[in-house]
Amino acid sequence: MPLSSALAGFGLGLSLIVAIGAQNVFVMRQGIRREHVFAVTAICALSDLALIMVGVSGVGVVLAAVPWLVDVIRWAGAAFLVAYGVLAARRALRPNGQALDATAPEPRHGTDSGATTTLTRRHTGTGLAAAVLTCLALTWLNPHVYLDTVFLLGSVANTHGDGRWAFAAGAGVASLVWFFGLAYGARLLGGVLASPRAWRVLDAVIAVVMVGLGVMLVLPR
Repeated sequence: MPLSSALAGFGLGLSLIVAIGAQNVFVMRQGIRREHVFAVTAICALSDLALIMVGVSGVGVVLAAVPWLVDVIRWAGAAFLVAYGVLAARRALRPNGQALDATAPEPRHGTDSGATTTLTRRHTGTGLAAAVLTCLALTWLNPHVYLDTVFLLGSVANTHGDGRWAFAAGAGVASLVWFFGLAYGARLLGGVLASPRAWRVLDAVIAVVMVGLGVMLVLPR
């Protein structure tokens, strides 16, 4: 029972987070830029684990009693996504010359040994605080996180009876595998994004995705 519950949790957890969304787009972008990758992926995974625990423990039933809270989160999340999309569109229209250079040498630890690294940044980096706050907002202001992870996943987990925590463990492993795989796997795209033009295209795509997701959040269902 625990093994089958864990596998069921892994499958459902993975199916709920694999779909392209604002959080995944941000994680992938940070992975490509190689900026604060571990911090961002850890926040996403730990947030997912916390929400899974909340859902499996039955707190989702309490939250279901205050449906207006989901509406507040939906509008706040939509506003944030649209604002983030506008910023991405601005970067696409008014680029700052960012690019990835996979060949330029970069000294290590203050030396001039000339040792080459796989990536040298030629763009204005995002600070750790800004990346963390953006990641937290994209995670916790997304109403689908509560609907999918807390309500849906929590409800399914509780159908497994004593195996519900094994189910939760499987879902948690799925989150860890997905977010770390997405972020660190995105580094393989570094060579593709070796020109400012490529980054303009990426930011344009991000802008469309973010604004589209924001609008869909508030459309009548």
